[in-house]
Amino acid sequence: MEDVLMSWSGGKDSCFALYELQRAEAYRVAALLTTVTRDYDRISMHGVRRVLLERQAASLGVPLHEVFISKGATNEEYEQQMVEAFSLYRARGIDAIVFGDLFLADIRAYRDQFLARHNMGGLYPVWQRVTREFIQEFIALGFKAVITCVNSAVLDQSFVGRLIDENFLAALPAHVDPCGENGEFHSFVFDGPNFKESVKFAIGERVLRDSFWFCDLLPE
Repeated sequence: MEDVLMSWSGGKDSCFALYELQRAEAYRVAALLTTVTRDYDRISMHGVRRVLLERQAASLGVPLHEVFISKGATNEEYEQQMVEAFSLYRARGIDAIVFGDLFLADIRAYRDQFLARHNMGGLYPVWQRVTREFIQEFIALGFKAVITCVNSAVLDQSFVGRLIDENFLAALPAHVDPCGENGEFHSFVFDGPNFKESVKFAIGERVLRDSFWFCDLLPE
């Protein structure tokens, strides 16, 4: 069984990709690689508190490797920090990283080019899954996720803090991808078939920051 890294946001796509890997039993995930914004002590872009990320990883039973970047970090800073993380695992013979990307070809091309420059390769276990079917299977399998962030240009604040379920899908405007693959929304998975226990939290305040609505998840 080959050891790999997992690009981890704590959201539904990476969580489902991890589940698919575990179900296939072809790879063993050495670590969940997560970018954390140092100034906020939260998962970058998703806005989830680091303590909840750590509880999530503990419930999944997979080691967590946090990569810290500054608020407003440039892509250069991001890449530099990621390369430092890669080097630790390259020394252990690990040269592949798993992503939960679904269909954005330009993002995949960027990842593959970046990884190739550092003697790494990408794996995409859920690539080109039909997003409507993907999210419905996610729900049917018993995964539970909450919307932590929405792009205010396409969704209003009523969507942030909601659970991903059939009612949520029915309420989405027709032009919004059911998985938010175009950046319409982000999520945090707190329970599912590969969790030992549910990650407990309460819904906190909603704030608008840089054209995104964020919902604070308060650890319980």
